[in-house]
Order: sequence, then structure tokens, then C-alpha cells
Amino acid sequence: MSRALLSEDDIAKALTELPDWTRSGDSISRTVEAASFLGGVDLVRRVAAAAEAADHHPDIDIRWRRVTFTLSTHSAGGLTALDMALAREIDRLRAQG
Repeated sequence: MSRALLSEDDIAKALTELPDWTRSGDSISRTVEAASFLGGVDLVRRVAAAAEAADHHPDIDIRWRRVTFTLSTHSAGGLTALDMALAREIDRLRAQG
């Protein structure tokens, strides 16, 4: 998958398909609340496995049951298709429970 920066139009279009994600500068983020602390940690484990397989790793902040994922392609200096693909995968994993 490309590590080329997305255009502003591409970012805006992608975010319409990712309504739970918010852009802040060169990154996007989403906070989810799990049913329990262990549920949040399990989601992080599943996201970590997907991120490792994609060779694209998010910043993750765990606060009790609240988990925040922040995505940016640091090597490219902003948002790329890798970030949007991982955001979709995080949403899919979250929906699985």
C-alpha cells in the first residue's frame, strides 16, 4: 500500500466513510469504550496483530475502558492510504466486539 501523502480531498472523502474518526493536523484518532478493562486490552491485542501484519503501527492510549487509537504515517509526514486502511480495520475489529 502506498506511503504517498493523501490530498486534502482524499482525506475528506475517506473521513466521510470513517465517521467515528477525527482529524487533528497530520493524524486521525478514535476513542472507543470497551465493556471492561480486559475487553479494551483484548481490542488492543487484536489491533496490534493487524497493525503488525500491515507493518503500520498506531499510537495507542489505554485509560481503564477507554482506548484511543491515533494514526499517522510518520515516515511520510502525514496521512496516507495506510492510515485509512488501518482505521477501517480498527472499526471492523471494534464491531466484532
